[in-house]
Amino acid sequence: MRRIVITGMGAVSACGMSAPALWEAMRDARSGIAPLVSPDPGATLRMKVAAQMKDFDPKPHFDETRLGLLDRSAQTTLIAAREAVSQAGIEFASSGALAQRSATVIGTGVGGELSREEQSRRLYRDNSTRVHPLSIVRTMPNAPASHVSIEFGLTGPAFGVVSACASSNHAIIQGAAMLRSGLADVALVGGTEACFSLSGVRAWEAMRVVADDTCRPFCKQRRGLVLGEGAGVFVLEILEHARARGATILAELAGWGMSADAGDIVAPSAEGAANAIRAALDDAQLNPEQVGYINAHGTATPANDPTESKAIRMAFGAHADSLAVSSTKGVHGHALGAAGALELVAAIGALREGVVPPTANFLDPDPACDLDYVPNQAREMPVHAALSNSFAFGGLNAVLALRRYPD
Repeated sequence: MRRIVITGMGAVSACGMSAPALWEAMRDARSGIAPLVSPDPGATLRMKVAAQMKDFDPKPHFDETRLGLLDRSAQTTLIAAREAVSQAGIEFASSGALAQRSATVIGTGVGGELSREEQSRRLYRDNSTRVHPLSIVRTMPNAPASHVSIEFGLTGPAFGVVSACASSNHAIIQGAAMLRSGLADVALVGGTEACFSLSGVRAWEAMRVVADDTCRPFCKQRRGLVLGEGAGVFVLEILEHARARGATILAELAGWGMSADAGDIVAPSAEGAANAIRAALDDAQLNPEQVGYINAHGTATPANDPTESKAIRMAFGAHADSLAVSSTKGVHGHALGAAGALELVAAIGALREGVVPPTANFLDPDPACDLDYVPNQAREMPVHAALSNSFAFGGLNAVLALRRYPD
């Protein structure tokens, strides 16, 4: 079976404009959550905090002509992709054959939300009869994947994935599956989200799952999720291809698991999540005892955290008590379709540095959440294998299994 490795990563988030900035913030429990900068200063909002990229300026990164084509979600994707490709040290332009054997898969939960909101304001607030002529190409959910393909001249398979908060992990899995099957040798994969529109904020307020203080995963005092934004992109390669060009390998993507709850559109299922975890372990040929760390979905909502804790126990049995489990959403917020991509940075960091990032903002344990959540302080420990969980509205579950390389 063709082994798959990660040779580059890039990230843009509330914690900074690079993957190292994000990793350091997660490791140090330095939160990017702050008072919400409202998308409409005149609106009275119940949402008070968010993990926003407040100082993000796309102009230094794109010329004016190209910027007109790009929603914020595509802008951040391209910046993250450039970082990932640069770290991987891979050159596509010099080899048409490699470009044809390179895939692009980028996930997003809502697509070009800010561009869509901008045109809605023109129509319904300003009573304009015209919208921006590039509205369709800015809002379509496949735009980030298409722009990455164009940026690097990748002529292999390219498409977007839309599966709510599992979008990034599903995109990574789709790229990896193409590599494993022989359809490609390299893939640029990841996820993006830029969701801070007025209508989007109002919609999350209406669901009554948003915290008013901060994000406290698995904690007795948790009050809900905190929205975030950003993008993460990774370079996947077949092991032989990476070795042949002398690439630095960050980690091995050993396997993955996916499942559908086929139940409630919102309420999570422990059995559905456990099925995805078991599938990831089986695919990676990992015994439960080999896994040292799980980057949990850990949204800090009343329903998710005890359900995910139960799912981990169902999948790992007695070894669940020996696992280090943490959610990094207390640092970068819940970035929806980009969540899994940002959190993969944490799993890779744990494998490479032997440091498990903590669950930030933790106060008192919830009796219904009875695992070791690494509260507030990073933990130095060898990690040979790790999982990264993503569970989405619609009952969609996607879990990545990683091994340290070499190991």
